[in-house]
Amino acid sequence: MIPRRDFVRIAAAGAVGAGSFLSAPPRRPNVIVMMADDMGFSDLGCYGSEIHTPNIDSLAQSGVRFTHFRNTARCCPSRTSLLTGLYAHQAGVGHMVNPRPTLPGYQGDLNQSCVTIAQVMRGAGYQTMMSGKWHVTPNNARKHNWPLQRGFDRFYGIIAGAASYYQPWTLTRDNNPIDPEGADYYLTDAIGRNAATYIEDAAAKPDPFFLYVGFTAPHWPLHAFESDIERYRGRYRDGWDALRTERHQRMISMGLVDKKWGLTPRDEEVPAWKDAPDREWQQRRMEVYAAQIDRMDRNVGTILESLRKTGKEQETLILFLADNGGCAENLPTGRINNNSPKQARDGRPMRSGNAPSIMPGGEDTFASYGIAWANASNSPFRRYKHWVHEGGIASPLIARWPGGIGRGGAITHEPGHVIDLMATCIDVAGTRYPELHNGQHVTPMEGRSLEPAFHGKKVSRGDAFYWEHEGNRAVVDGRYKLVSRFPDRWELYDLEADRCEMRDLSGSDAARVERMVGRYDRWAERCNVLPWDEVRKIPAADAGG
Repeated sequence: MIPRRDFVRIAAAGAVGAGSFLSAPPRRPNVIVMMADDMGFSDLGCYGSEIHTPNIDSLAQSGVRFTHFRNTARCCPSRTSLLTGLYAHQAGVGHMVNPRPTLPGYQGDLNQSCVTIAQVMRGAGYQTMMSGKWHVTPNNARKHNWPLQRGFDRFYGIIAGAASYYQPWTLTRDNNPIDPEGADYYLTDAIGRNAATYIEDAAAKPDPFFLYVGFTAPHWPLHAFESDIERYRGRYRDGWDALRTERHQRMISMGLVDKKWGLTPRDEEVPAWKDAPDREWQQRRMEVYAAQIDRMDRNVGTILESLRKTGKEQETLILFLADNGGCAENLPTGRINNNSPKQARDGRPMRSGNAPSIMPGGEDTFASYGIAWANASNSPFRRYKHWVHEGGIASPLIARWPGGIGRGGAITHEPGHVIDLMATCIDVAGTRYPELHNGQHVTPMEGRSLEPAFHGKKVSRGDAFYWEHEGNRAVVDGRYKLVSRFPDRWELYDLEADRCEMRDLSGSDAARVERMVGRYDRWAERCNVLPWDEVRKIPAADAGG
């Protein structure tokens, strides 16, 4: 593991732009995009966590960390924006994959006016592969929007959005349903192993490759091997209050957050740790969650080893991010949905839900880690997955490219959005975004290439950033953010002085609020975004689970 003091040293150097600048390599790089699922801003070692993530930390040590990168606050929209370079509503997935066919922005399925990174990269001569979670089309519908029909040459993973790590449903290879293999099957390992195999196969061919790795970790259910959980036994005995403070202090020392922003108060729904009941159970929840991230990191290591073994490390750009902030969702006791098996492989009945009588981790459990630990995961910010305050949308982003980025350990405060990844990938690949695809006009790309930020330069922006999810709305324009939690009023924050969103300026700067609301309204009209009350009136069809 990279020593914390080294990260402090590296962060200080990166903050002032230390490091040499490399010219672009003559050969087009391979590109790997890795996405974690439901992971908070502070859950990686290189972003202030105590969780053991040496392989991901190594990407940061030899690459660039972004402090102001944001996703869309939820699984489906973030994956849609990553794949298409559009705001999710423009591609038809403004909410989830439960179809509302009469609403173009909420049809719950990729539309035919968008193209994916894989389609563009394959058109540029890249081999295209994916391992992991898809979740941009209903899993009970026809396969027209499955990975192979959307530009990927090879696919291993799940079509749905959540699954048991031991018995995942909708498990697919290419276009065919398959069963988990082996008594020791664990989904995170299978995703990493298949990604490594794809790299080794692609390396034997002359064309560069694009690989998308969609880990399901650490999304619920809390499933981990006992040997992994044991690594964190007792680590969380001091509780979530101490953990938030520890992480916040490390992030300040690393140069990732500004001390003047402070640390948001503990969520009002969360008791002080000293007053919390069932503390042994609460500790176990976080121990399992940490073990899931730990295991994901080891599979990042498997992927990195395949690059070293094939001699492709120098010429491969890796981007690592998360799809939304930490998840405060509660799983009701006794409810078993399609995404949960009815029993463990040995016949034990499934014990589902967040109850102190159910110690999570085992194959016969189906639970989540809850609001208190999610509050810690999203330190120092507030709110969670679903919401577009910073806790829901702030994401780590690490860019590592030994042959193209010469600023190892650098930090950039340049803002970015998941819509920028399409533009970044096609920029480094030296290709162009199409105007037509299969005779169909393609919606113009919204994102901008982040490649200049890899070298300490500004990214040219023509507009602000925008969000809408379940009526939660936001605009970020320079240093100011306008944000609203549905159905509440707009709030205004100066992100340079108060990125933790604790001092609302809307009452003292009504003119700015009015201007930014106008920008949001124009964006919403252009991008098929509707008021959430109108969307909710239209029943959503079943997506299969």
